[in-house]
Amino acid sequence: MKIIPRKSLLYKTGVEYGDYTINHVQGCAHGCKYPCYAMMMAKRFGKIKSYEEWCDPKLVINAIEILQKEIPKMKEKINSVQLCFTTDPFMYGYPEVTELSIKIIRLLNDFGIKCTALTKGILPEQLKDLSMENEYGITLISLDENFRKKMEPNAAPYAERISSLRKLHEAGCKTWVSIEPYPTPNIINQSYDEILNEINFVDKIIFGRLNYNKDVTAYKQHKEFFNELAEQTINYCVNKGINFHIKNGTISQKK
Repeated sequence: MKIIPRKSLLYKTGVEYGDYTINHVQGCAHGCKYPCYAMMMAKRFGKIKSYEEWCDPKLVINAIEILQKEIPKMKEKINSVQLCFTTDPFMYGYPEVTELSIKIIRLLNDFGIKCTALTKGILPEQLKDLSMENEYGITLISLDENFRKKMEPNAAPYAERISSLRKLHEAGCKTWVSIEPYPTPNIINQSYDEILNEINFVDKIIFGRLNYNKDVTAYKQHKEFFNELAEQTINYCVNKGINFHIKNGTISQKK
């Protein structure tokens, strides 16, 4: 795997449900084609030139060294750290990434800092041995493997993601699912109920619409569609005693 050095890692995120974050890999091999917002921003700011370059990730070789200097200086400001917002901490088929992510989480936990992780890969069972304050999540927008191969070509199969999440739940870990970016029926016609029922064991569900995709706006009822699914998510979570968050911009105000 290719490597790059960095001068800093920890930073305050502007994401609505985040605090601080770390992105210790540049690029992502999963190659999501929603399109991927992180890839769009990387191209815009000149970090990469192409989709192919984005899919050839580079590991930050001095990540632990940087964090050993940054964490003591910043720990009083930090409530939690998310891995990651512009890459994947458990990138499917990249054990080097998983190994470094576990080291980073352990280091942050040693300073009393809670971590939150989100992946389209496989959550390793070793996470159960780290702080029980940590929260581990998967992205899940479908159960259809043909759709996954088209939109998330190199990510982990959906069933494997769910299985790894369930194992951590059964070990007593806090678990969550990000159902985002969710597609409209003209992209894939599927049962939202089936997706919810597959993840009925989790502690939290985040729901958000698909953006930056012309097929969404081509679906004339897209505003009503996302409003209905947001309401369905809320009702489901309330009935099951699951925490929830509806992403900003998902619900359209009725005139």
